[in-house]
Amino acid sequence: MRIRIVDAFTDRPFSGNPAGVLLLDSFPDDGWLQRVAAEVNLSETAFAHPLPAGNGEADWALRWFTPTTEVDMCGHATLATAHVLHTTGAATGTIRFAARCGILGATAEDDGTITMDFPTSSVTPVPTPDGLDKALGVEILSVHDTAAHVGDLLVELRDEATVRALAPDFGALGAFSERGIIATAYAEDSSCGYDFVSRGFFPAVGIDEDPVTGSAHTVLAPYWSARLGRDELVGFQGGARTGLVRTRLRGDRTLLNGHAVTVIDGELHA
Repeated sequence: MRIRIVDAFTDRPFSGNPAGVLLLDSFPDDGWLQRVAAEVNLSETAFAHPLPAGNGEADWALRWFTPTTEVDMCGHATLATAHVLHTTGAATGTIRFAARCGILGATAEDDGTITMDFPTSSVTPVPTPDGLDKALGVEILSVHDTAAHVGDLLVELRDEATVRALAPDFGALGAFSERGIIATAYAEDSSCGYDFVSRGFFPAVGIDEDPVTGSAHTVLAPYWSARLGRDELVGFQGGARTGLVRTRLRGDRTLLNGHAVTVIDGELHA
């Protein structure tokens, strides 16, 4: 059984966000999927299988697992899966995935990037939870809830340098949201090629830090587009590993665009 490791939201190996990708004939039992994801031990491993021709809404079924649990939405592993399908010739044009969060589209562009069509997440201001500033180790400007889709808290911090320097208490962070904490700030230099920065911490689902979180940008895009007055933006995310996500708002949908590169193509003996 072929297994690939794909670095998403980057055009260079060993950067961006790595995801495992397995193309199957059907989904085995959940226990096997979870064991494979634990063995791969990346933030997400994607499992996909083709749907019968004429299915209507979707072409492939898609699921994502962290090393400890299944998740409802994942951007970088969807990008990785679409990249594998396009580069192997298993699919062409726009791919429609049936996932827990609904129907997702992925279209290969002429420049080698892939544009994904995701539901836009709601962004609702909430009071800062007691102890969150201490867990992050910094002063917080504002907190927004995103529970409708991804179950994160969006936390705006003072500046880009503060986001980049974060060294949170991961054990404490896991108690504050259903999935994770997205820390963000304006880009310090408008000529740097991106509009905002972020880092994503998801200890509640077994991931201390996710390098480049596509699904988080379904929250970041509406938040920063409202602040900056533009529907098309570029986000820079990451700590030790980094990547770029291009976003475009289309009403209740958010388009996420980025590169991907396969770094490992091997055989799973299980």
